[in-house]
Amino acid sequence: MRIFLTGATGFIGSALVPELLQAGHQVLGMTRSDAGAQALSAAGAEVHRGTLEDTDSLRRGAEKADAVIHLAFDHDFSNFVANCEKDKRAIAALGSALAGSDRPLLITSGTGVGSPGHGELATEDVFNTAHPNPRIGSEIAGNTLLDAGINVSVMRLPQVHNPFRQGLVRVLVDIARAKGVVSYVGEGQNRWPAGHLSDVARLYRLAIEKAERGARYHAVGEEGISTREIAESLGRGLKLPVTSITQEEAPDYFGWMAMFAGLDMPASSALTQARLGWKPTGPTLISDLDQARYI
Repeated sequence: MRIFLTGATGFIGSALVPELLQAGHQVLGMTRSDAGAQALSAAGAEVHRGTLEDTDSLRRGAEKADAVIHLAFDHDFSNFVANCEKDKRAIAALGSALAGSDRPLLITSGTGVGSPGHGELATEDVFNTAHPNPRIGSEIAGNTLLDAGINVSVMRLPQVHNPFRQGLVRVLVDIARAKGVVSYVGEGQNRWPAGHLSDVARLYRLAIEKAERGARYHAVGEEGISTREIAESLGRGLKLPVTSITQEEAPDYFGWMAMFAGLDMPASSALTQARLGWKPTGPTLISDLDQARYI
């Protein structure tokens, strides 16, 4: 297939491009920069100039492809709600270019929107349009396209990691450096799910090849790692003390990250593994954190 990939030069996209090429697919990768274009060409992908804000560029890319994987997202979480709205517009634009065909569109969301609440495991079969997580908007936009006859499926991401990047955990590193201490909320028993970058890239490929209309997948290798374990690993790497703080103290320490810091967000990938025959084999989050270079 010729696959249009947004976010092609990002953290996951840079691993997904070779995964797709090695499987015999062609990749049309979107980038906004000269450096990104050079990286895509060097990897063996075609270059498509565009941005999330330029919905015409998204439509042009999708029109040229047999399938679309939408990875791009504005990761300025201090503007999370606005960026989720921008993602909805991007999904609508991509879908409009696929109307009248069975060409698949695989969009991206977060495992948190699969949570039924109360610390229960998030699962692939939970789809709650009233979920308080703003990222549910991406899935609502996808469902609108699905109802219009477009072949849409969803990949939900946990904390995706390797030794160099670890999702929101990297924000915790910056906060700890600024504060001179690594902190977690309460007893630190709230959990975050995780998936290794190599496993996540392979799962995206399997999902777009399957092209199952309406499917939801969880790229989860570990159902939940406690925030205390994460903090203790960061403390070792940064050589900083590790302390507990109260929920009331969290906004002062974490800033905008306080909305995530105390959440218990375990997630399952049992249905994903059964549906796609996917078995995560990459290193654990703590293993990658313990190998991280804090420079």
